[in-house]
Amino acid sequence: MYFPVSALLIEYMILSVVESKDSYGYEISQTVKKAADIKESTLYPILKKLQNAGYLTTYSQEYQGRKRKYYSLTEEGKAQIAYLSNEWQIYKDTVDGIIEGRIRG
Repeated sequence: MYFPVSALLIEYMILSVVESKDSYGYEISQTVKKAADIKESTLYPILKKLQNAGYLTTYSQEYQGRKRKYYSLTEEGKAQIAYLSNEWQIYKDTVDGIIEGRIRG
């Protein structure tokens, strides 16, 4: 079962996956799919958007005789993760507070 996931949260997850280690598209999609119902055909435009925004860079590396495109986090990407991490924590704390009854109208 999946809860709806916003585009921004998917971007945050993608950046977080790449932050831990450089990754290729299929590997990123398999990790993000654990929390979001996302197709690979949806993932690649998001990766391109993040690359165009300056958050990711790419390089090719051969793997079993074929070239794989790897994504790597830039300094701007690290700054975006820091920003999104703070926003996520605020959002998560608010949702938890509502569910746990600590926050009311």
